[in-house]
Amino acid sequence: MTQTRAVRLTWSGEGLRFSGGGTDPQTPAVEIDGDGATGPSPMLALLLAVASCTGADVVVILEKMRVGLRSLAVDVEGTRRDEEPRRYIAVRFHFSMSGDGLDRAKAERAVSLSLEKYCSVIHSMAPDISVDYDLELA
Repeated sequence: MTQTRAVRLTWSGEGLRFSGGGTDPQTPAVEIDGDGATGPSPMLALLLAVASCTGADVVVILEKMRVGLRSLAVDVEGTRRDEEPRRYIAVRFHFSMSGDGLDRAKAERAVSLSLEKYCSVIHSMAPDISVDYDLELA
């Protein structure tokens, strides 16, 4: 079944500041600032989106593996082209996690499933983007 999502973004009238969110009135608004002064820029927001998407996948996958996850942090670094459009050409993830029953094999399986199969944000980006990761178990 095809699902359509909708957002509304409104210019604040100042600089490159916008606020918006889902069209459902119960969805909280976020601020996006093209200058990066009062909120993340659109390109940083994209990195936050991909980090939270894969982070959510990893949590769900590890729960299904019966891992008692205690902590998870996802650091993402994006490399942009020098010329326009200055899109991302590479994205590198660093996952730090700990949990009861967590071992390297389970952590790597959860991350690779997210990045290769489930994370809709990473799969919405250009297919030629280099994606890699490393992980740290505490």
